[in-house]
Amino acid sequence: MNVERANDLMRGASTYDRGTIALHWLTAGLVLGLWLIGTFLEDLVPKGVLRSGTWSAHFDFGFVLAVLVIALLLWRRARGRQLPVEDPGILHRVAKATHAALYLLLLVVVGLGITNAFVRGVHLIGPVDLPKLGDPSWRRPLTHWHGLAANLLMGLALFHAAAALVHHYLWHDAVLRRMLHRRA
Repeated sequence: MNVERANDLMRGASTYDRGTIALHWLTAGLVLGLWLIGTFLEDLVPKGVLRSGTWSAHFDFGFVLAVLVIALLLWRRARGRQLPVEDPGILHRVAKATHAALYLLLLVVVGLGITNAFVRGVHLIGPVDLPKLGDPSWRRPLTHWHGLAANLLMGLALFHAAAALVHHYLWHDAVLRRMLHRRA
């Protein structure tokens, strides 16, 4: 038995494991950063090297997000800790549905973004250029659907974060603390 599992048993497994916590917050931060770039870059940065470089970074980090989402799903399935349900009522069902929708939207956003990157044949940071695949007329609809899915994801993530804050500050339960790393 490894040390982390032993510590989990001693403290009653009241928090998620370090891998789940790290992947959760990395994914959340990356999604927020990518959404901010995708939403505001065209309005804030004039055409030129800075804008094209930032778009390249957006695509690069989009591929990083794809790897993170897959890693998170695999981790949660294979090694992630399942915490006991405190109240199996309607709020638990809403939470489960919200998490399922978050994962689904993450996959949709990433899938549309990667498809869009290949249709565009974008330049990634460094010497890597993606080949142009597919019909170029797909660019505009793919960009539209990718942006719409990203906005839905951010709206649901905002609801998710607000629910965690309600749990923490109004109901004073451990829901938010379970996703925060505690030092032993």
